[in-house]
Amino acid sequence: MTGLNDDSAQYLISTVSKRSGVKSDLVRAWERRYQAVTPTRTAGGHRVYTDQDIARLKLLNQATSNGHSISQIAQFSLDDLKNLLKNEPVDITQTLDSFTPLTRDRIHLAEDYIEKCYATVLAFDAKTLESHFENAIVELGSETFIEHLLTPLLTRIGDRWKTGELRPVHEHMTSSVIRSLTYILRNNNPCSADAPRMIVSTPIGQLHELGALLAAIMAELKGWQVTYLGANLPAEEIAAGVKYTDARALTISLSFATDDHVVPKELRRLKKLIGNNVALIVGGRAACILEKFWINWLPMA
Repeated sequence: MTGLNDDSAQYLISTVSKRSGVKSDLVRAWERRYQAVTPTRTAGGHRVYTDQDIARLKLLNQATSNGHSISQIAQFSLDDLKNLLKNEPVDITQTLDSFTPLTRDRIHLAEDYIEKCYATVLAFDAKTLESHFENAIVELGSETFIEHLLTPLLTRIGDRWKTGELRPVHEHMTSSVIRSLTYILRNNNPCSADAPRMIVSTPIGQLHELGALLAAIMAELKGWQVTYLGANLPAEEIAAGVKYTDARALTISLSFATDDHVVPKELRRLKKLIGNNVALIVGGRAACILEKFWINWLPMA
């Protein structure tokens, strides 16, 4: 086996990802933004990494999982990283919920990102929005990113869509960018092969998918294997997704209330199709529609 001081061994990024526990896309992001590792390239242009690079990535992954900002530790030496982790909890599988309380500086940082991201949505600049999101994830951590940046940002986008400041295409662009970033959000919380499965979608008449997408990401961070179906699907198709995946839970997002009976009818149909052995979770800003139409679910078996 090659030692850390022997840099003759060279590995492609797929091997580095498997050995370090850091997904390939995140390795590239850390390399590009923070020079956390400096691979060389083959004659064919492929990045190649050493055992020392893998060792660094392992330590960086552990440190960021424990709540440290990659921007602050990316240039640490191996010894510095080891010293940093000496006093960390031995069990690094803890979720982000158990990290140190959110500081005022991080809240302000999240608020700054909200303004930058919204301006980018307004300008319809998907590339810059993706860059802002990537930077925010590594600066804030996944949970803080979702709770203090993404959630209020999506609420603002929904409100401005209703007032006419934004168009549906702005929401679709934002959704597309968020979906492309799920690899980073999943990195700190990889689910096990036997993790419970969940379907996330919106029913017929609910065209807005940002709330559903947010619910899917949150479920993934909590350890669920999520299959995201998108928006505006009939009850039969959503139920088929539950059946095909053997899902234990189904999450439905309702973003905007309507005066017709289509959504309540679809929800009743959906409940009948999936039965009582699958947990049905209905959320979103328009979930109060259930009270209006007196929909009461039976207890789950």
